[in-house]
Amino acid sequence: MIPFGPHAGQPLLRSGPPVDKAANAVIAIHGRGANASDIISIAKTLKVPDTAWLAPEAAAHTWYPYSFLNPVEQNQPFLDSAISIVGGLLQHLQDSGMPLERAVLLGFSQGACLASEFVARYPRRYGGVVIFSGGLIGEQIDPASFQGSLEQTPIFGGCSDSDPHIPLERFEVTGEILGTLGGAVDFRVYPGMGHTINIEELTAARDLIAQLGGA
Repeated sequence: MIPFGPHAGQPLLRSGPPVDKAANAVIAIHGRGANASDIISIAKTLKVPDTAWLAPEAAAHTWYPYSFLNPVEQNQPFLDSAISIVGGLLQHLQDSGMPLERAVLLGFSQGACLASEFVARYPRRYGGVVIFSGGLIGEQIDPASFQGSLEQTPIFGGCSDSDPHIPLERFEVTGEILGTLGGAVDFRVYPGMGHTINIEELTAARDLIAQLGGA
């Protein structure tokens, strides 16, 4: 997939070993108003050895302008451009000798929505998916519109029951759909947490990446 649209040509931050020297890779996707530096700082927290981290940056720090609950058309062309960025990075990993079975998509907020949407649209076996406070994108979600198999890709999701941006129902529906697509889903709800990432979620993310064999 070739990156296109408003997000093409934006900065890409890296942490850890080069992809061709790494055991695993993580594509880390930031949320609205944040940047690549914010999300890639998780690499220092998780400390998973032999893991290459890549963090793309959205134009104007926003992957798409409106809520992920709005009609998809209202978030174009930014959403399709964002999808192309993720696809382009996965292609880069493959071109560098990294099997996608050892690649993890990780995101927070908008980034988590983008990770969810990408793997639902393009299901296959990935190394894993980490969804920190996010869900599938669109005003209405039609499970029948997603076809294919995630082939037991490990998928961790965490969200508050009182997140002001992510309705619990959408988070739960996302887990159900990804499970129906064949993902090995572990979705957890945290009472009163708000819109943030807690220690348990970080531990789950580290365990998911480490089980690929890089730790």
